[in-house]
Amino acid sequence: MRLLRGLHNIPAEFKGCAATIGTFDGLHLGHQRIIHSLKAVSERHGVPTLVMLFEPQPKEFFAPDAAPARLANLREKLQDLKQENVDYVLCLPFNQALRSMSADAFIKDILISALGIKHLIVGDDFRFGCDRSGDYQLLREYGDKYGFDVQDSPTHELDAERISSTRIRSELAANNLVRAAHMLDRPYHMSGRIAYGRQLGRLLDTPTANVMVHRRKLPLTGVYAVYATLEESGEKFQGVANIGVKPTVTGDAKPSLEVHLF
Repeated sequence: MRLLRGLHNIPAEFKGCAATIGTFDGLHLGHQRIIHSLKAVSERHGVPTLVMLFEPQPKEFFAPDAAPARLANLREKLQDLKQENVDYVLCLPFNQALRSMSADAFIKDILISALGIKHLIVGDDFRFGCDRSGDYQLLREYGDKYGFDVQDSPTHELDAERISSTRIRSELAANNLVRAAHMLDRPYHMSGRIAYGRQLGRLLDTPTANVMVHRRKLPLTGVYAVYATLEESGEKFQGVANIGVKPTVTGDAKPSLEVHLF
């Protein structure tokens, strides 16, 4: 998989693609179904697959404090897409210039001129362009005129309800980890580097490994019994993890994941 950060990094030899656009937060079963459809189309057209993302996510740009907690940060999202064997990920900066771009310019300048789009998969409720003026019907009209196909993204359901990132957040917030895992097709995970904290736990004889999760909000909080496994040796330890703010540290409202091993 090749990551393209911005339109200026699209290689000169790029000659079209089958693409989809979205946040792909958590890459749940619904997202995976879109990717599988995209790969089938790319084989028919003989072009690579491309997933278009925005960073920050649009809701984070417009209302950062009110935006929902991410299921995955950008690094985790890219790792998940790589496992799905996507050929390209185009990550566009969601800034004032992109926010102000008209729907027509988005289609002409990005989809047609920059990407040479051959097939596009989006939801029938997909909106884009300044003031969300572009929609699925406009894409179909441009597709008919410029010779690219537009397909509605398939829906994936669990217990007669549509699987979505919002629904998974609700399950995680309610500590329904098994149901969240069913919708993700894997246990929910967060990743980050271990870094030095304030080392207050050492003073209480309970040192912790501080995992830097780099998020404004976390989709779940609480204190959990955990197992920790050393990758090199496979050795396992029992421990306890706190996910969320640090309740015993006054004034520290920054979300964190820290683990104490018994």
